Amino acid sequence: MTVTALTHDSARSRTTTGLALAVASAASFGLSGVLARGLLDTGWSAGATVALRIAIAAAVLVVPGILAVRGRWHLLRANAGLITVYGIAAVAGAQLCYFYAVTYMQVSVALLLEYTAPVAVVVWLWLRHGHRPSGTTLLGAAIAAGGLVLVLDVVSGAELSVVGVLWALGAMVGAATYFIISADEDNGLPGITLAAGGLLVGGAVLLLAGLSGVLPFHASTADAVYDGRSVAWWIPVVALGLVTAAFSYVTGIAAGRRLGSRLASFVALGEVLAAVIWAWLLLGELPRPVQLAGGLLVLAGVVVVKLGESRAPLMVEPLPEPERDPERDLSGRPAA
Repeated sequence: MTVTALTHDSARSRTTTGLALAVASAASFGLSGVLARGLLDTGWSAGATVALRIAIAAAVLVVPGILAVRGRWHLLRANAGLITVYGIAAVAGAQLCYFYAVTYMQVSVALLLEYTAPVAVVVWLWLRHGHRPSGTTLLGAAIAAGGLVLVLDVVSGAELSVVGVLWALGAMVGAATYFIISADEDNGLPGITLAAGGLLVGGAVLLLAGLSGVLPFHASTADAVYDGRSVAWWIPVVALGLVTAAFSYVTGIAAGRRLGSRLASFVALGEVLAAVIWAWLLLGELPRPVQLAGGLLVLAGVVVVKLGESRAPLMVEPLPEPERDPERDLSGRPAA
């Protein structure tokens, strides 16, 4: 097997692993809303729920994140600003804006606006880096957007609030920031360190928002109920922190670095489909046929976007053969 063939196999393996990680991240992120519903119904505020979720994830990842850069502390100093932006925009900002958006509009409409983030990623890469999307990529984006509309079932019409739209667009900017920064390997930061730093900053921002009264904080020790079954309140709280935050951010960053921000952002649309499935399994909310059809369209759109990726295959030039001295035989010894 040639070096070029090995390189192609390695690239395919990297893409396959990236897709698996992206799907795992989307599925775990999609579980967050369902788990939070059980807490919110018992009197928890959205602010307290998301703040505790992020705090648990930060506590779990901080030690591995520090160990990953042990001996390379200059990476933290050099990327302090990047980590701060990631924590404020991609972690705290996206969630705060989303929760404020749903106070002014339907959840489905707010989600639809937030998940225009892949389009923002494509535009950013085009304007900032000159990565012009192909016609196939644009077609895939349109297919995925149409599927998303069906999954969220907003075709029946809904009243829009200008304030709500602005908050939802803020969440979209935060989500796009997450995809763009997560996929950047040039900063040298290990993915787990970026996740830990962002969660620490995001948790601090949410805590300050709660202490200042900007974000209402209410909690309850009543059992959470999921499709008629009660569980202790701390079980969904721990699951929110470990599964839907720590695991989701680490796998999402790893996926972005293998797939690139554009493809990773489109695969992440599966989070909405995952949320519908989790709601069916844990809350007994059976998805409607139109939602299932929309989910298939989202998956089809992701496949088309992948086909439209304009990455040139990696080519490895063979090493030039050393010039042979006619005065020497093949063994390298002087000819007799």
